[in-house]
Amino acid sequence: MTDNIAIVTGAPGWLGSRLVKALLEGLPDGAPPGKLSYKEIRVARYPGAVDGDLKEFGDQIRAIDCDVSDRSQVDRVMDGAAGATVFHCAGVIHPSNGRKQFYDVNVEGARNLVESAKSAGAKRFIHVSSNSPIGCNPDRNELFTEDSPYNPYMHYGKSKKLAEDIVNGAFKEGGIETVIIRPPWFYGPGQPPRQSLFFQMIKSGKVPIVGSGENLRSMAYVDNICQGLLLCDSVEAANGKTYWIADERPYTMNEIVDTIERVMEEKFDIKCAHKRMKLPGIASEVAYFVDLAIQSAGLYHQKFHVLSEMNKNIACSVARAKKELGYDPKVSLEEGMTRSIQWVLDQGRTI
Repeated sequence: MTDNIAIVTGAPGWLGSRLVKALLEGLPDGAPPGKLSYKEIRVARYPGAVDGDLKEFGDQIRAIDCDVSDRSQVDRVMDGAAGATVFHCAGVIHPSNGRKQFYDVNVEGARNLVESAKSAGAKRFIHVSSNSPIGCNPDRNELFTEDSPYNPYMHYGKSKKLAEDIVNGAFKEGGIETVIIRPPWFYGPGQPPRQSLFFQMIKSGKVPIVGSGENLRSMAYVDNICQGLLLCDSVEAANGKTYWIADERPYTMNEIVDTIERVMEEKFDIKCAHKRMKLPGIASEVAYFVDLAIQSAGLYHQKFHVLSEMNKNIACSVARAKKELGYDPKVSLEEGMTRSIQWVLDQGRTI
């Protein structure tokens, strides 16, 4: 699908900004599907957001202030969007205003966007979901596939599952094409401060390893995710489907931390303490119940939530995306982390 309008939510956020760059310039590393052509790239920008990476695009894009939880603002973005492709990347992972924000943004935002896109005559709605609606792997040796049952993890997972229900419902009703992708843990250039903090913890030897550290985590380099999104627009048969989009294979937590430590020392001469904060597996279980209690009270605490997942297996297979979309993740952990660290340093930040 080319020569239509591309509408991107979630910019100037991490993934949204990277996707806009891919729409304008194509993907690096020779990744498919190559550069697609759009007559207009429209960005739904959160009101008051600092433009950040969007500034470099200048008049190549049209940015419109839009809080996705406000239907009237969404309708302004969708005005004249007949035939458009909507890439819905906006979402709340770690809310600043309590549990309710998950549902205001992730659920009502998806509903507003799908309904408005359908009313405007948009052609395809591509929705960025998460691993959280599927939860944690019950068996380390069994990777998630698109046939794995829903088992939402906390309220973030519940909100993203409800958003998937809305998108799938729109497909069943007809009038708009839909595709859902489920990327797991993001990494790569453009990363938020929480990812840079992870690097700092590894450098100082304060990164927590809960249990053995041999639990599996799928990760998704941002350009790999962008490749998946573009393929979801270019492959007609993707309509109505859901795909896991991640790196070629999962990594253990030990491998993730060891790789980052090695890259920092060997490629950037950043000296590391070569220590780990070893915690028993029960630490994550305690954090889980604390997180559950906090969210039950309508609140949210990022550190407890992250710690609750640190010993979990959250790993997927990208086999279906490779077979049906032609997905070919070009960047794996060491190269992706090298680019991530280089980006952090180029911003003048300290690790």
